[in-house]
Amino acid sequence: QVQLVESGGGLVQPGGSMRLSCAASGSIFSIYVMGWYRQAPGKQRELVALIASGGNTNYADSVKGRFTISRDNAKNTMYLQMNSLKPEDTAVYICNYQRPLPPHVNYWGQGTQVTVSS
Repeated sequence: QVQLVESGGGLVQPGGSMRLSCAASGSIFSIYVMGWYRQAPGKQRELVALIASGGNTNYADSVKGRFTISRDNAKNTMYLQMNSLKPEDTAVYICNYQRPLPPHVNYWGQGTQVTVSS
């Protein structure tokens, strides 16, 4: 079982920057995909960025060029660096861990609120 704990959310002005962290603990397998999702009030949860155990990354078009997903394997921690933030980035950001090979698992963190407003 994997536990995920997000941190780093809060209030930031438009154009500002913020870094989110997701600390993972438990049975971390060598083959995995981790990612950041977000959900705004009244909207569906959407994918923000993914990073695979091999190092490949993917981004939603809405954040490409502004957000960077990364990891620190020694600390079992994933990060999301967010720059040039916009009001439409306001959402609860949620950490996710998946294993594409057996045994298949899918875990979610509790989420951290990011509010972009002046």
